[in-house]
Amino acid sequence: MSAIEARNILSKAAGVIVMDEPQKSFYPQPVIAADTDEVYVGRIRKDTSSENGLVMWVVADNVRKGAALNAVQIAEIVINQNLIPNRK
Repeated sequence: MSAIEARNILSKAAGVIVMDEPQKSFYPQPVIAADTDEVYVGRIRKDTSSENGLVMWVVADNVRKGAALNAVQIAEIVINQNLIPNRK
């Protein structure tokens, strides 16, 4: 996958905001993510150390998204898709 393909996929993902214009020094900074639920991605580029690799800068409020909100969103998916069998 190229960096352009990854950028296109990520820009369509729910909860992801792509900020990727390195020529203008426009990429996510931790201060932007504070107190938000979104995950910000930028500086998407080919990894020169791996033939099939990509590198990117990912920023999120780890307290909100990493600890609390992420657990709630996973639970909602599990419930909505009936992934836990009925134990009656």
